[in-house]
Amino acid sequence: MADLKAMQPTETLDTLGRVCPYPLVLTKKAIEKLQAGQVLKVLCDAPASAEDTIPRYCEKHGFGFESVKVEDKGYWEIYILKK
Repeated sequence: MADLKAMQPTETLDTLGRVCPYPLVLTKKAIEKLQAGQVLKVLCDAPASAEDTIPRYCEKHGFGFESVKVEDKGYWEIYILKK
């Protein structure tokens, strides 16, 4: 798998300050608008979404997925490759 965080995202979705289920709901809507091969970058500070629901959703749908925790800022950068 390519290094997704090195790819230029097609769109960036800011879900900071939102709690479950909103980060996942907003991520699903953003992914629906993308074409295959495009990358969505999601900024998320909800641990349950970043570590569980969004990764599970990506795995279920066969999307490429990479998550980077930005420790000093307290959020994750989640990169999703639509296939």
